[in-house]
Amino acid sequence: MKLSYPLLCASLFALVPALHAEDWPAWRGAKRDDSSSEKGLLKSWLADGPKAAWVFKDAGIGYSGPAIVGGKLYTMGAREDVEQIICLDAMTGKELWSAELGPVLQNNWGDGPRATPTVDGDMIYAMSAKGHLVCVALKDGKQVWKKKMVEELGGKLPGWGYTESVLVDGDLVICTPGGDKGAVAALDKKTGELKWQSADLKEEAWYSSPVVAEFHGKRQYVQLVHGNLFAVSSKDGAVLWKTPWRGGVAVIPTPIISGSSVYITSGYGAGCKKVTIGNDMSVTTDYDMEGKGIVNHHGGVILLDGKLYGHSDAGGWTCQNFDDGKILWQEGKLGKGAIAYADGHFYCVDENDGTVALIAASPKGWEETGRFKLSPQTQKRKKDGRVWTHPVIVNGKLYLRDQEIIHCYDVKG
Repeated sequence: MKLSYPLLCASLFALVPALHAEDWPAWRGAKRDDSSSEKGLLKSWLADGPKAAWVFKDAGIGYSGPAIVGGKLYTMGAREDVEQIICLDAMTGKELWSAELGPVLQNNWGDGPRATPTVDGDMIYAMSAKGHLVCVALKDGKQVWKKKMVEELGGKLPGWGYTESVLVDGDLVICTPGGDKGAVAALDKKTGELKWQSADLKEEAWYSSPVVAEFHGKRQYVQLVHGNLFAVSSKDGAVLWKTPWRGGVAVIPTPIISGSSVYITSGYGAGCKKVTIGNDMSVTTDYDMEGKGIVNHHGGVILLDGKLYGHSDAGGWTCQNFDDGKILWQEGKLGKGAIAYADGHFYCVDENDGTVALIAASPKGWEETGRFKLSPQTQKRKKDGRVWTHPVIVNGKLYLRDQEIIHCYDVKG
């Protein structure tokens, strides 16, 4: 029997799985850089902002960001006295399932989980604020294995809890328990079995998340803690290089990798630093700016076309040249907060009042093309808490969170 052309096309397309423009499987996206390659988004917003798609009001207390894969949104929150992984339909906001992580962390700055879950294949890996690393099945949240950072890996609970979003690389899950048994650990992603722990690093865990890099043919994991920026071998956790960092009260932002260079920043006056790694794993400091440049607390910094963008405690929203650290512009038209990038624009969130601004990604200056205020906002935020969850842009949607409330906006042009 011959098929007509329309029927033939329909038959062929039926064999092709649904495609999503770009998934966001982990903290700061697939490349851990808070940047999306998505195109065709709105270049400006109306006075009241983009159109709201849905609002979900039961995500639990916490600052966990969303991982979005295959049309599903995965995040974490504390409901009553239990921290949970929660799965929503990313297009409708309908809850599909939830799974227990462990007991809730209570804190003056806000209770509950801080990290973003990591999706890999048919599994999800999530770190609770008390250091319970759980692997669950993607389809229904059924637990596969659990590892405790303190009780099993010798870690010490940081003052604001474990905030690390774990890294999945090949067959390994990379985490930072900290402590005398070793600052960094690699677990078998299928079983949770300990494969190695970097015993020659005794640093305590802080608040940054590790990134993978390959410098001069050597695959390694780069991590930032209170006193040092370092990298360990992906094979056995051996230290490949280390350089001191003056991070004080809280060391949070994720290291930025470009070529054979690493850029770091911390708040509380620490400033920023860029180093280049040599063939012999030697470290050359390109610049080290104490209290200057982008002094970023925890809203994140984005590298785009050789320029760094983010909020600085020293000067407001800032554009800094990556190569030499030169400041290109600073602007105070929006309060301190988090940032994400998509389609030529930055999405910036004021942590104090929930204002969201759309600005052109330009080294020439602050060019705003829209703003609105997040509404409704939580009534459950603690006195010292803020709107700290980073924005995420996936499949024409902007996702924002304020504690138990997740907002989804349509930003497709």
